[in-house]
Amino acid sequence: MKAWLISALFMFSSEFIYPKRSTATIAILPPEKASTDNPLQKPIDFIVEEAAQQFMTVPQTVGLSVGIFRDGQTHIYNYGEVEKGSQQLPTGQTIYPIASITKTFTGALLAQAVVEKRVNLGDDIRKYLPGAYPNLAYQGQPIRLFHLINHRSGLPFLLPDRPDAFANTTIPSSAIATELLQNYTQQDFYTDLRNVRLDNTPGYTFRYSNTGAQLLGYILERVYKLPFEDLVRQKITELLAMKRTSITLPPSDQTSCAPGYNCDGVQMPSIPDQLQGAAALKSTVTDMLKYVQWNVAEQTEAVKLTHRSTWGDSTRYSAGLNWQILHSSGYRAIWQDGNIPGFSSLCVNYPELNMGIVILSNECDRSTASRITALANQIAKAVDERAVTLPN
Repeated sequence: MKAWLISALFMFSSEFIYPKRSTATIAILPPEKASTDNPLQKPIDFIVEEAAQQFMTVPQTVGLSVGIFRDGQTHIYNYGEVEKGSQQLPTGQTIYPIASITKTFTGALLAQAVVEKRVNLGDDIRKYLPGAYPNLAYQGQPIRLFHLINHRSGLPFLLPDRPDAFANTTIPSSAIATELLQNYTQQDFYTDLRNVRLDNTPGYTFRYSNTGAQLLGYILERVYKLPFEDLVRQKITELLAMKRTSITLPPSDQTSCAPGYNCDGVQMPSIPDQLQGAAALKSTVTDMLKYVQWNVAEQTEAVKLTHRSTWGDSTRYSAGLNWQILHSSGYRAIWQDGNIPGFSSLCVNYPELNMGIVILSNECDRSTASRITALANQIAKAVDERAVTLPN
């Protein structure tokens, strides 16, 4: 059971998105420590300092922003550099691509559409597609809307579906995907979707799929007759006053977007925004703390629905509308991570503890996601020992 759980959780993260720069004042610490704006005054400051400085000891690490919500208060800490060699500390307003955390926004939009009675979670997705897609069913069982966001649709990892392109294990899958998505249009997506062949009944087999979340974004556009980015703004970011969360950055925000780096310190190129509902959003730690508070509070029907199990064991591990949920002793950790070329992120909510953590980093290698999870666990447990430990 443990091996299965770890495997499923590892696979539930993603790859993919965008870079540039930022300015800030920097507090210089002793040479062996990373620069930070941590004031080291409150107990929580020292908790974060110990965990974050440990994270920053890995040589390839560049910048780190940590946000904590606890009992109605928010705390923001920044470490390292927003750009290599700049000696400029990230700030609460530094913009990072949040990769697969985007999928939780897409899940929230689906939940809102259900609340507004525009769709039902169990609807056959073909009801919302342009034209006939007899291929999107297996032995009479169709893909349903919620399958698109819990990775049990049976759709491929990515469209265009080129498993041969991912055979080269020396190149990160996210870099390969970036190349495949160059100049790839929505019409190309629908054309390739007609060639998909399901090999099992939807809803039973886990298969990580950016295609599913991307398709759900397109479906929501058709349901509301609005672009996906407008839906995110109208239904989520305006409501929560998340003023610097978007797919398309306005000119005024271009210089606030951190560049991303790989393990060799090479700056990663931007990737196309076609992934949209799967991985295209960019945000700040300040904005993401507002999103955390919204999820921790669980006061709206849409949020409650995103946290409701659509697959798994509701007493241990389950999947909501892209949120992963771990249950232990009456407490939950509700989380999602994101990993793309140059960036790694994590958002975790603890509703019963009135607490949440968001971590954004502008460096990504094979160990970054694991180290960010360890960082979150260390902070959460030190703040409240009842916090459910995320698998690492």
